[in-house]
Amino acid sequence: MSEVVEFALDGGGTVLVAVDETPGIAPASVADNVLRRAGVSFNKAIGQARDAASAALTEFRSMVDRPDEVEISFGIQLTADAGALIARTGVQGQLQVTVRWHREPSA
Repeated sequence: MSEVVEFALDGGGTVLVAVDETPGIAPASVADNVLRRAGVSFNKAIGQARDAASAALTEFRSMVDRPDEVEISFGIQLTADAGALIARTGVQGQLQVTVRWHREPSA
């Protein structure tokens, strides 16, 4: 089941996101169908994912035989409490990386 969470935008306004409900006990004052506000802005949540991609890219760029192309793919799961998480498949996080060289690596 999912709930609707309101994320503030840094430039003003909001965006509504359907997120999976967090299992557990909710405060008695939280009624069904009430809009929940996220603990971080949408920009900050997406920024966390951007920072993760940037860190991974930095590592590949620092290789001795630097690849000509680096492709990083991952799903982003938004949560009301944590912001953005790398979405998981099964019991593991999912991060797909493809590196390509269009030339022979240096000796």
